[in-house]
Amino acid sequence: MQLKNSMLLLTALAAGSTVARLHGHERRHAHGAHHEKRDVGDIVTAVIDGKIATWVNEYAGGAAATATAAAAAVETAATSVTESVIASATSAATETPSASVVSSASGTCSNWDDESDDYSTSGFGSRTIANLLEYIAYIGNVGSPWGSNIIEVSADKACKYKNVVKFTGAETDDWTIVFWNKIGPDGKLTGWYGNSALKLTIAPGETRYVAFDDDSQGAWGAAKGDSLPTDNYGGYSCTWGEFDFANSGNNDWSGWDVSAIQAQAASQDVQGMKICNSKGEKCSWISNLATAMENAYSKAEEGVDGIGGNQTPGAVRLVVDIDYTHSS
Repeated sequence: MQLKNSMLLLTALAAGSTVARLHGHERRHAHGAHHEKRDVGDIVTAVIDGKIATWVNEYAGGAAATATAAAAAVETAATSVTESVIASATSAATETPSASVVSSASGTCSNWDDESDDYSTSGFGSRTIANLLEYIAYIGNVGSPWGSNIIEVSADKACKYKNVVKFTGAETDDWTIVFWNKIGPDGKLTGWYGNSALKLTIAPGETRYVAFDDDSQGAWGAAKGDSLPTDNYGGYSCTWGEFDFANSGNNDWSGWDVSAIQAQAASQDVQGMKICNSKGEKCSWISNLATAMENAYSKAEEGVDGIGGNQTPGAVRLVVDIDYTHSS
């Protein structure tokens, strides 16, 4: 479901397969702010906070080129990674966790995964307008204010929302789960560099529910303790659960996968995670320390397309087990 690169971070693939189009994989994610070289005088266009911005590139090179290079990456679906862009994303990152939102949706649920013909948007911020560009350049709904497209809801309100994920805690220890959009608050590919649309602490055996507004793309990371590990560049380096809900640039399809690429690239521990739909189907999982995996991404799958679960347009109900240990 995400884009892979043998150079630690990911670069855009020239997508063309039917599977890729159905999954929305190549529209979903990158793990680095990639860019191609822009010359002085080139016109640069990017969508920032849902609005199209155009400017003339006045920078000739060097580490200070952060804003132009990263914004160009969003627009052009870049083909290379440079340390100046990674450093820029790191220096710009600030963790901004939001508080859980109490839904005012009307009615209550008999079952959290029930479906209906009408879903609430109560608690979400305004939707940002998708730019409808392709693959890595695609920007969907990041919420206005940023991150307000992801909210926590109670069990008796969960079925009132279209895209809902149920999280079950570990057997022991508190775990932290942080959620982010692919596109960061700065309008660039920096979402996973210290940013947080929502941050939860989940106790052993506890269940929490998170709702996502349509056209949201990003990931969550989960780790034991009160924070997520990071790599040398400041990016979250735990196991990721990646999501793409009702992608308007992909005919409203949805997709998900588990990825250990960031953790393995940073030579850090891989946390177990399993994602399935509420019927126990279309699962993607990696066990603790990556001793086993299925339909998921390890570093060995860099560049492989078509991995993870997907769903035709409609309500999405996912179940996530953190600290997952597979028993054969």
